[in-house]
Amino acid sequence: MAHSMQAPKAELVERAHLQMRSSLAGNSWTLRQKLALTCRILFENGHDAGLAGQISARGPQPGTFYTQQLGLGFDEITASNLLLVSEDLEVLEGQGMANPANRFHSWIYAARADVTCIIHTHPTHIAALSMLEVPLQISHMDLAPLYEECAFLAAWPGIPVGNEEGELIAGALGERRAILLSHHGQVSTGATVEQACSIALLIERAAQLQLLASAAGTIRPILPALGREARDWVSTPRRETAAFNYQARRHLRQHADCLS
Repeated sequence: MAHSMQAPKAELVERAHLQMRSSLAGNSWTLRQKLALTCRILFENGHDAGLAGQISARGPQPGTFYTQQLGLGFDEITASNLLLVSEDLEVLEGQGMANPANRFHSWIYAARADVTCIIHTHPTHIAALSMLEVPLQISHMDLAPLYEECAFLAAWPGIPVGNEEGELIAGALGERRAILLSHHGQVSTGATVEQACSIALLIERAAQLQLLASAAGTIRPILPALGREARDWVSTPRRETAAFNYQARRHLRQHADCLS
């Protein structure tokens, strides 16, 4: 009989984490390329809503971040057409203007030193769920990275171009990874671009599953201890990078131009 057949679960989990850290590959894309790749990945996964939504990542100097220029869709973003802006949304590098709605990104960065990347989108199922004014329910293993990690803003403050909205959204997000905004969309954050991308993809799938399950019956909660265990199992840098690399391989077949 194999020696591991008698091993306790905690030992097997730790062994798997060690193997993943040594076996799963990283990547060598630049920050700009990762942002452009993320835009294309989001576009292909239902996050396209015309010109709505923004992506950003902290820039090389404090108080700066990269973002896309207003007027371009996610399927048009490349590493070279991203803007570098100040926290006041003044363009420091690049052509065009930033989306005025990026103002709340500045508030989140100011409040959360651990956040390196922010993604805000209006995907179909998140938008539909937001119209019901109900929180996101995480009750499936695949969605575990969002377990106890998705905040909820029940009151729609209107267009997010003022400092009031920035303060409200950053405050409601708190220390969590994501937030569902009623009558609006979602915000996902990450310590890396890879993590933020993974969270953004998951939150739309979570909304889709919630709408499907709610139409069939009452969603049953999972046990908190098991939800946290599953969250911590999946939410590791190596797993998030591996998931990002897979999405990148899939979509670079149609979007190789984004790396230019």
